[in-house]
Amino acid sequence: METYRFDTKTESFTLDNPESTSSLYFPIAGEKGLKSCVTPTLSGDAKLDQNHFLLQPMSVEDLSNSRNIRSFWCRMKDGRVWCATGGSAESRYREAMGEGDEVTLSAGYMWQEMSRRWREGPLSAKVLSFVPVSEPQVECHRVIITNHSQEGVSFTSIAAIPIYGRSADNLRDHRHVTGLLHRMEILEKAVTVTPTLSFDERGHQKNHHTYYVCGVQGDGEAPEGFYPTVAEFVGEGGSFDAPNAVYGNLSGCKAGEIREGEEAACALRFKEITLQPGEAVEYLLFAGVCQEKKQIGSVLSNLGSGESVQKAYDETHLFWQEKVNIRIHTGDEKFNHFMRWVAFQPILRRIYGCSFLPHHDYGKGGRGYRDLWQDCLALLLLSPENVRELLYSNFGGVRMDGTNATIIGEKPGEFVADRNNICRVWMDHGLWPLLTTAQYIHQTGDVAFLLRENSYFKDQQACRGTAVDELFDFSKEPVQKTEAGEIYRGTILEHLLVQLITVFYEVGEHNHMRLRGADWNDALDMARERGESVAFTAAYAGNFEILGQLIEGLEKTGISSVELAEEILPLLVDNVALYEDIRGKVKLLQDYTESCKYTITGRKVSVPLTELKRSLCGKGKWIKDHIRKTELLTVGENRWFNSYYDNNGRAVEGLHGENLRMMLTGQVFTIMSGTATTEQISEICKSADAYLYEAKKGGYKLNTDFKELKTDLGRMFGFAYGHKENGAVFSHMTTMYGNALYQRGFAREGYKALNTLYQGASDFETSRIYPGIPEYFDGKGRGLYHYLTGAASWYLLTIVQEVFGIKGHLGAMVLEPRLLKEQFDEKGEAFISLGFGGKRFKITYQNPKKKDFGEYKISEVKVNGQAASFGGTEVLSVEQIAALDGCKVQEICVTLS
Repeated sequence: METYRFDTKTESFTLDNPESTSSLYFPIAGEKGLKSCVTPTLSGDAKLDQNHFLLQPMSVEDLSNSRNIRSFWCRMKDGRVWCATGGSAESRYREAMGEGDEVTLSAGYMWQEMSRRWREGPLSAKVLSFVPVSEPQVECHRVIITNHSQEGVSFTSIAAIPIYGRSADNLRDHRHVTGLLHRMEILEKAVTVTPTLSFDERGHQKNHHTYYVCGVQGDGEAPEGFYPTVAEFVGEGGSFDAPNAVYGNLSGCKAGEIREGEEAACALRFKEITLQPGEAVEYLLFAGVCQEKKQIGSVLSNLGSGESVQKAYDETHLFWQEKVNIRIHTGDEKFNHFMRWVAFQPILRRIYGCSFLPHHDYGKGGRGYRDLWQDCLALLLLSPENVRELLYSNFGGVRMDGTNATIIGEKPGEFVADRNNICRVWMDHGLWPLLTTAQYIHQTGDVAFLLRENSYFKDQQACRGTAVDELFDFSKEPVQKTEAGEIYRGTILEHLLVQLITVFYEVGEHNHMRLRGADWNDALDMARERGESVAFTAAYAGNFEILGQLIEGLEKTGISSVELAEEILPLLVDNVALYEDIRGKVKLLQDYTESCKYTITGRKVSVPLTELKRSLCGKGKWIKDHIRKTELLTVGENRWFNSYYDNNGRAVEGLHGENLRMMLTGQVFTIMSGTATTEQISEICKSADAYLYEAKKGGYKLNTDFKELKTDLGRMFGFAYGHKENGAVFSHMTTMYGNALYQRGFAREGYKALNTLYQGASDFETSRIYPGIPEYFDGKGRGLYHYLTGAASWYLLTIVQEVFGIKGHLGAMVLEPRLLKEQFDEKGEAFISLGFGGKRFKITYQNPKKKDFGEYKISEVKVNGQAASFGGTEVLSVEQIAALDGCKVQEICVTLS
C-alpha cells in the first residue's frame, strides 16, 4: 500500500497512485475569493459563496461519480486519445483493471501538482493547480506535456472546464430553467458565461457576475477553436468522459460567436503540435469569476506566460508558508511535518467554514458562533497582531440575555437579525468567548481589553430564546437600546459576565445547566425540556475561576471597580442557599431576562472587583462540589462522571440493564475545569481506557454503544454506531481530553490521546487522508470531514502550550515543559519556533540525561547566550520581551536536569 512521503525541507508531500484511494480531495484557495478543491483527476468544485458556484457543487460522493469535471485531452494524429488528467472512461477502465497510468501527486499549502505517464503512449503530463494570491478569484492550471518517446509525435490538445455558474440551490431546484439564463460569449482566448438573473423565487435579482474559462498555448497563443456548450463538446449520446468533440475530432466554433440558454462546457481546442523526443509544450488554463469582463484580459496579461505563472506560484507558495509560522522539532520527524499541516488546518477552516468542501458539514456558508472563537485560538499563535479587533467585533454578537446571534455575516462583527419565531439556543456558546479572551490577555498582557466597551446584539429573540420581542423593528440596526432610545454599550468584562452568569441560573431538575437545543455536541438536540449537560456545567465552573483570575490581573493595574448595567446586580449575589434552590434560581433568571426583553434602563452601578471576584469564585466552587457529590458513577472497579440527563430526566451513563454507557465529554470537562480530583482523574483514565479506547480507530471514542435509538436525547443515536457523534473517535473531543490531562499534570495520559490521533491520521493505509486531522474516524479507522475540524486549533494549542509549555501570563513568557523522554531526539533535544509578544523565538530544550516528565526540572535558562534569572516558571517579563530586538530570532536554551 502506498503512503505519502514528506519533503525534508518544506511542508509538501508526495503520494504515488493516488487514484487508488477514493474520496481524496485537496483545497486550493485564496484568503478571500475563490474557494476550490481538486482531486487527483481534477474533479471537485469552485465557488465564491453559496450563490456563486463557478463549477458544479460536489459532495464527497460526487467526486468519483461525477463526469462533469476539469479535463485535459491529447488526440494523437493516429487517432488515439489520452486524457492527461485521468478523467476519461478509458482511463477509469484501465485503472480498474490494474493497467492505469503511472501517477504521482505532490502537494503543499494551497497547491497540487499531478504527474502522469501514459502507460500505452509516448506522452507524460504535469498539471499544477493553485489559486494565485495576486488573483484570488481565479484558478490557475499549468499543463506541461512532454514527449518521452524516441521519435516525434503530433497531437491536438483540448481542455474542458465545465462552468456551472449559479447558486448551489439550483443543482436540483430549477436546474434546467437556470441554464436558460446563460449567455455565452466566445472571445479570442476565453469563453464567458454571464447569466441574466440570479434565480430565486423569493425575488429574482439581476446578475452581475461573469464566469469564464480562458487559456493559451505556449507563450500566449490563442485556442484555434471552442466548444462552448455541453451539447457541442459532449455531442449526442456522448459524455464528459468520452466527448464526441475529442473522439470525433470536431473542429469547434470560432471566436466572436455567442450561445444562449444552454449548459456550458467551456472547452478550448488548441492547434496541432509536433514534439520531438524530450520536447515539451506548456498550456495555461484559467477559470474564474469577475464582475467586469475586462478583468479577464487583466488575468491573461498578468498570468499569460509560463514565466508569469511560475512567479505567481512562487509568490503563492511563499505567502502560505509565511502564514504557518510555527515549527517544531522532536525525535519523530514525521510528526514534525504532520504538525505543519495541523497548523495550516485552522487557516483552511477559516476560509472554507463548514459548508464549502466536499464533506460539507452544514449550512450555506459562513461560520457558526463557536467557530468564531475557536478560529481565534489558532490565530493567537499564528497571527496574534490581528486578533484584538477580531475578538472585539465578535462580542458585538452577544445578547443582553446571555445568548448570541446565530446568523453571522461575512465581515467581522456582522450579525444578522433572526426572523425565525423561536431560535435554537446552544448552551455551550457562552463558554468559548472567555477561553479565547483569556488566551489573548495572557499572550499579550492586554488586560485593559476587558474595559473596552461594545454594544449588544438585539433582534426579536428574547428571554434566552423562550420569547419574542414583538416590538422589534427589522428595518433598524440590530443593537440593544436603552429606554431613552440610545445604543447601550458595556465593557467586554460585562459581556463575558452576562454570558457566564445567566447560564448559571438556567438549571434543570438536578440543578445542572439545561441542555436546551444542544451543547458542543450538536447531535444532542432532542432534550430541550428536561435535558441537562453536566459536562458543560463543569466546563462553566472552570470559566468562573478563569474570569476571577482575569479580574485579579485587572486589580494589579490599579483598577478597583467596574460599572455594570443595574439589571445584572441581582444575579451577582453570592448565596449558597440560593444556589441550592432550583426554583429560586430559575425565577431570578426569568426576572432578569424580562428586564431586558425590550430595552434596558441604561443606568450603571459601580461594583468593587473584590466582590465580583468573590461572587464568581463562589459560584464556580459550588458547581464543582455539587457535581462531585451527585454525578460520580461507580461500575465495578471503575469510576467516572455522568455527562448528561435526557428528556425524561434520567442520568444517561452508568449501567442500564446489562448495557454499560460511558461518554467522553463529561470526563474532559470535569478534568479540565478542576472538578475532578487528582485521584478521580486516575480513575477516569482507567475507565476511558477500558470502555472508550481503540487504538486502531484513532483512540478515544465519543461514547460506548447505547444500543438504543434515544429520541429523548439526540439524533446522534440514529447514526450507525462508530460514525459521527455516535461512538466515532471524534478528534475535537479527544484532543480536548489530551489537553485537559496535560493541564492537570497527567502528561503521559495526555500524550496517549494526542499520539494515537496522530498515528491514526498518519496511517494512510487505514485513514486514507492527506496529512492533518479529520473531524472523526469511522468504525474502520478511516478519516472523514478532513480540514473541517476545530480539533486542529486545540491540537496546535496543546502542543505549544502544554507539551512544549510555552504559555503567557498577563504578557510574560512562562515555560512549563511536559515533554516525555521519547519526544526528544537522539541528542536529547526538542525545539519550537514561534512568535510571542511581537517577537520571534526559537526555544530549545536540552535533556542530555533523557529524563522523563516528572523526573526533570529546569536547571538553567539562557536568552541569546546570556544566563537569565529564572524563578518559578516565568522566563521573560513583558518589559524584557519589549526590549528585545524585533529584527532577529531570539534564542532561548533551556537545560533540563
